[in-house]
Amino acid sequence: MTPQMTATFHNLPCKPAMPVFKQDESKRALPFARLLLSACLLLPSAAYCEQYDWSLGWYGGQYYDSEPAGFSHGNATYLNQYIVALTGSKSVWRSASLPLALELDAMIGQQFGLETLNEIAIAPVLRWSSFPWNKYLQTDLRAGPLGASYTTTVSPLERGTNGDGSHILNFLLIELAFSLPQHKENEVFMRLHHRCTIYDLLNNYGANGEDFVALGYREYF
Repeated sequence: MTPQMTATFHNLPCKPAMPVFKQDESKRALPFARLLLSACLLLPSAAYCEQYDWSLGWYGGQYYDSEPAGFSHGNATYLNQYIVALTGSKSVWRSASLPLALELDAMIGQQFGLETLNEIAIAPVLRWSSFPWNKYLQTDLRAGPLGASYTTTVSPLERGTNGDGSHILNFLLIELAFSLPQHKENEVFMRLHHRCTIYDLLNNYGANGEDFVALGYREYF
């Protein structure tokens, strides 16, 4: 190589050197990359799997002669009137920031004992799904204070002093539901099933309506 060529070669502009990562740094970065990829792939599917929109179930219970507030204070006398029912629900809204959902709950059942009659009812229900012990026992509170209930016969337990009563009354339900955290789709529940006049708003016959405390099971899908 001539002296002129050597000088020209040394004067050529050089590209900046590419950064070289140490082997330890690349090894430390790999676990974080894997974790991020796993989170992106697994979290959406896990969240999706727990979003059940429909449910079917059944419950059975016995009549007690007080309002729901009286039952919660232990002031209830049970009578020889029973109910068995099929129940279903559909989720219609979920909060994006709270463990709160709105469901539409319906039931069809039969009462028997002192009087035999059929009942159908429907109500919007709010579900609250966050309690401190839920990682051990999933617990949900469901409440529907305003709905509609129809009975094929006016029960003697719903008639006023003059013998009058209504086929259609307000339907109220309060539930505590329990499931295993790994099987939230299978749920057992205790329900307060209540028919009422909303403090004489629907009629003023002087009867409270009917109240049942019931146990049941439902499956979400």
